[in-house]
Amino acid sequence: MKLYHISISNLRRRKGKVVFLALGLVIGIATIVILLSVTQSMTRNIEERLDRFGANMVMVPRTENLSLSYGGITVGGVNYRTVEFDEARIGDIRRIKDNKNIGIIAPKVIGSTVINEKDVLLIGVDFESEFALKNWWRLDGDTPKAANDLLFGVVGAVALRVSRGDQVIIAGRTFDVAAILQRTGAPEDGVVIGDLHEIQGVLGKKGKISMVELAAFCRGCPISEIVLQIAEKFPDARVTALEQVVMAKMQSVEMFRSFSYGIAALVIFVGSLLVFVTMMGFVNERTREIGIFRAIGFRQGHVMQIILLEAMIVGFVAGLVGFLAGSIVARVVIPLVIQDGTPGGILSPSLGMISVLLGVSLSLMASLYPARKASRLDPSAALRAL
Repeated sequence: MKLYHISISNLRRRKGKVVFLALGLVIGIATIVILLSVTQSMTRNIEERLDRFGANMVMVPRTENLSLSYGGITVGGVNYRTVEFDEARIGDIRRIKDNKNIGIIAPKVIGSTVINEKDVLLIGVDFESEFALKNWWRLDGDTPKAANDLLFGVVGAVALRVSRGDQVIIAGRTFDVAAILQRTGAPEDGVVIGDLHEIQGVLGKKGKISMVELAAFCRGCPISEIVLQIAEKFPDARVTALEQVVMAKMQSVEMFRSFSYGIAALVIFVGSLLVFVTMMGFVNERTREIGIFRAIGFRQGHVMQIILLEAMIVGFVAGLVGFLAGSIVARVVIPLVIQDGTPGGILSPSLGMISVLLGVSLSLMASLYPARKASRLDPSAALRAL
């Protein structure tokens, strides 16, 4: 008779206790699978939301002059000419090495004009990318769609005495006021925003871009690498990473991930303790059986192999069942916990392999001491219990 025959026979004879032992592991591993799946989905959801929360990189034409403004206050009256970007080159940003980390590219053309006999700052944007980048904007009116639709900041609208539905003349062209941008507390409160190509024509800057705002979340690479790669493509540009925004994104995701891993570690500890207590009970119940094995010539290594093989079988089955149960529960739970959440890692082969390995490893490690204790049992003391 082979050793594995003895192990399988022992498991069959103790079905109730084996089911109890396996159930503890199944619950522990299923909990970890659910936690990892929810964590992965929530992390992806957090990253997507943070990626849409404003720009974290700005690309402007390089100049030797220092800024003379701070906190919205401009000092001095120094004017200097800047070299603007060619719009055709903006697509090169998508061709950098880490282009997969680039989320939104929002080009802008900026200039001054006169509306209702007042000087105003006029900005041309690609509305689709601009609204994706600044999803906190709220409009009083309709989203600009036509080329001649304008969006007025609330402060600018009050100063110029315009309301949605009005028409204004800019450089001899008629524009419609499609909406008023509600107060944001940012510079756009006092500007007029229009279609990129239409405003380029108004400002006499056809095919030119004044600045580019970018939203990127760098997973697995430093944000500084992206800055350097863009700077290589645009040597005439100054690319700046808003470090505080980037760090806030990274810290938010990492804190949530660390919390989840801490809970998983706690579950693993409880599962290990359960296996340890149950296997110790197995050993104590089988004192006579182990004594007979030792009396008929079984070595210490043979006794350890029998008990560890039992633990390995239970761990394998528990890992597989725990993975399937956890995946099914995660598929139900994730849409309830995360709005628009998609299950992450559901029935993933890698997660399944991790679950099985975790079940086997957990069961083996928790059974080492009971197995060692059983192998060192004195045959004569065990036989006296007969």
